[in-house]
Amino acid sequence: MPQIERSLLRSLPWLIGGLLASLPLLLVDTGDHLQTWFLVHLSVVVLFGLALTFVLEPLADANWFVATGWSTSVRLIASGASIVALVTGVVALVTLASSAALRYDPSTQFLQLLSALDIAWAGAAILIGVTRLAGRVWGAIAGLVLGVFCIWSIWNYLDTVGFGSDGEWIVSGSDLMTLVIPYDMAAAVVAVILFLLGVRKVAHATAQDSPQS
Repeated sequence: MPQIERSLLRSLPWLIGGLLASLPLLLVDTGDHLQTWFLVHLSVVVLFGLALTFVLEPLADANWFVATGWSTSVRLIASGASIVALVTGVVALVTLASSAALRYDPSTQFLQLLSALDIAWAGAAILIGVTRLAGRVWGAIAGLVLGVFCIWSIWNYLDTVGFGSDGEWIVSGSDLMTLVIPYDMAAAVVAVILFLLGVRKVAHATAQDSPQS
């Protein structure tokens, strides 16, 4: 069975489980604790995405797109990027369902979706890259560190700006530019660099092993 099919089949139970787990949230009243619920919700979604990446990561090898004739490096990039995209898609659907169940204001649902997706792709890329560089334990730790770092930047923004009287997202461009966007850009740069370093290491190791096989 092709790796892409294995990845899809392995992620399907996670998607169904995440959607079903959103249903009890219909009973939750965020009330006067919206910020706390928002951050806890975001943390759970981030952990969910990292756990799914950890499960799918072993499938992100050079056995993808073999018929294309692409080099090992390109196939490793493609396999890793495919897993990142798959995880991000699952996280998006679960975030949408759970945010709606919590009955956030539409603008706050959008903020939660943006936050979750931003962390999901970067966390998945870092986890895959560091796993290829140093092993699965370090990959998981790196993903968690990235998640904590990004959630902290969102907390810092909300702690400074807060929500509106009806629970809506208050968009403050100046605060976003100082409290969120620089950290997001730094996380994205680190994620891409580590991902590509991981590709380079595995491709180099594969090239060394090939003459012996």
